[in-house]
Amino acid sequence: MKYFAGLDVSLEETAICVVEESGRIVKEMRAASEPEALIKALRKVGLPLERLGLEACSLTAWLHDGLRAEGLPAICIETRQANAAMKTMPNKTDRNDARALAQIMRTGWYRQVHVKSRQCRLWRALLVARRTVLNEMRSIENVARAMLRETGVKLGTPSRTAFADRVRELAGTEVMAMVEPLLAILSVMLKEFARLTKQVLDIVRKEEVCRRLMSAPGVGPITALAFRATVDRPERFGSSRTVGAHLGLTPALSVGRDRRPGQVSRCGDELARTALYEAAHSLLVRSKKWSSLRAWGMNIARRRGMARARVAVARKLGVILHRMWADATEFRFGKEPAALAA
Repeated sequence: MKYFAGLDVSLEETAICVVEESGRIVKEMRAASEPEALIKALRKVGLPLERLGLEACSLTAWLHDGLRAEGLPAICIETRQANAAMKTMPNKTDRNDARALAQIMRTGWYRQVHVKSRQCRLWRALLVARRTVLNEMRSIENVARAMLRETGVKLGTPSRTAFADRVRELAGTEVMAMVEPLLAILSVMLKEFARLTKQVLDIVRKEEVCRRLMSAPGVGPITALAFRATVDRPERFGSSRTVGAHLGLTPALSVGRDRRPGQVSRCGDELARTALYEAAHSLLVRSKKWSSLRAWGMNIARRRGMARARVAVARKLGVILHRMWADATEFRFGKEPAALAA
């Protein structure tokens, strides 16, 4: 007899349901959402589990690693597919969700989600923290700009480090009393942002894969680490071409009037997708060295506009970076045509 389990994970408690291969419920229980508590509860059942399913959520990776370390056959499944099965239950409860997950495990109707290594999860958390600070700094700067515009003062485009001095130079006494607290907050955030950036640079300096990825034009430390943390293991992609679809940089299937033809799906990791898009912009606009990738992108820009060219180059750049990683090779600029070289 084979047995399967479904775990509906919440912040404090996890609902557990165990079914046999015929679909009959054998055991239902609840345990704290911690690896030790779940392992103890599942061991107490005393049945050999064939598969144990968890829906992807913020706690899943931590719980998955703990269960796997104890030899339990934990599987992380795609959220959308799990939700489709859960909708068949009459009422939305943790107990019913666990029942649905157990039946998914029994039938095999699921798509397994890759759980990244702990190191890659930490790297991604660092990048998210850095981006969050950057976004908040921009928000505060925009608020300060708006307050100064009310008095007719236009700041222009000072650098981030020169922003506070520029405000103090142009702002009047009345406005300055309101803006000074914002500048004090910006000063602290700027220091912490520099600390986070230094951590990224230190990691990239030691990480051989990141240094290899940075041989591609437009790819800096942030893009290299974001791509490294997102892909985790290059062998999990059967073909480099699937990386573009995985990161949401390929056209989505048009369903009714929901999407315009040619609009990218934007599924997958938003952090890596944004980093590749910014790298593509840098390659097309700032890079001066000729490469076949840049020539290809500029040809698209002339025919279809720069916005589409950025997306196309970002997708192709993701494919190239994966191939570079898998083959342990540097970026190939290609051979410049004789007419252009002259």
